[in-house]
Amino acid sequence: MMDARLHAHETPDAQRYRGLNTRSLRSAFILDGLFQNGETRLYLTDLDRAIVGSAIPTIHPLGLPNTRTLSVDYLCQRRELGVLNIGRPGKVSVDGQEYALDGRDALYIGRGARDIRFSSDDIVDPAIFYLHSYPAHADYPTALITQSQANVVDLGSNDLANKRTINQYIHENGAPSCQLVMGYTELAVGSVWNTMPPHTHDRRTEVYTYFDVPDDQRVLHLMGRPDETRSLWIRNHQTVLSPSWSIHSGVGTAAYRFIWAMGGENQDFNDMDMLAIGDLA
Repeated sequence: MMDARLHAHETPDAQRYRGLNTRSLRSAFILDGLFQNGETRLYLTDLDRAIVGSAIPTIHPLGLPNTRTLSVDYLCQRRELGVLNIGRPGKVSVDGQEYALDGRDALYIGRGARDIRFSSDDIVDPAIFYLHSYPAHADYPTALITQSQANVVDLGSNDLANKRTINQYIHENGAPSCQLVMGYTELAVGSVWNTMPPHTHDRRTEVYTYFDVPDDQRVLHLMGRPDETRSLWIRNHQTVLSPSWSIHSGVGTAAYRFIWAMGGENQDFNDMDMLAIGDLA
C-alpha cells in the first residue's frame, strides 16, 4: 500500500478575496492536481473542516494518509467519508468488507471505520475515487449506493440552456450521514449553465469537482459575493472550494458533469438563500 499525505489548505475570508488577483484567486479556491495515478491525495480545508481528496489505484492498492495532523489514530476515528467513483470499476475495502464500485457508484463510510483501502479492477484503466469527509458526531453504517439507486432530480430547461439531472447519493432521504450531502450533476447536451438561478447558503459550505470536461473545453465557474462576483476558468478534474458566503455556478463551452459535496448545519438540499439573476454584479 503506497504512502499518502494530508495537505492543509486555507481559503481567504469574504473581505480578503476582494483584493486578490487572478493567480491568487485561483491558488486560494482551486485544488489543482488532485487526481494523480497511483496516489491518494487529501486536502484538509478550513470550510467546515472538510477533507477533499482522491485515490487512483494502479499497480498497488491505496490507503489513507497518516493522521498526525488530526490528532487521531486513523482518519475516520471521528469522521465520515463519502466516495464516488468517476472512473472504471474498482473496489473499496472497509475493515475487511469489500465493496465493488462501478463508474458513478458511491460508498458512504461511517465514523469508526479503521482500515480503508482502494483498488482498481484494471490497473491500466483504473478506478478514480473522489473522496470527501467531514467530522461526525454519530455512527452510521457503511452503505453502497449504486448509480441506479441514486435519487434523480431533473431541473432546468432547453430554453434557458440549463437542463440538467441531479443525482443524489448521500442525503437526508438516502444513505444516512451526520452532515455530509453528496452527489453529482450532469448537463444535458446543448445545455451549459449549472446552478442557476444563483444562491448562497450561509449554513453550509460546498465543493464542486468538475469531470468529463473535454480536454479542449472549459467551464467558467462564478464565485464570490453576489454584488462582487469573480470568475475561474476550470478544466477537467479541477476542484473549486465554495465558502458559505459565495455563489457557485458556472457555464461550460460544452456539456460536462460535476460532483457536489456539502456539510454544515443541516442536510436540507433545498436550504438556499435564492438570488435573482439581476442581483448579480
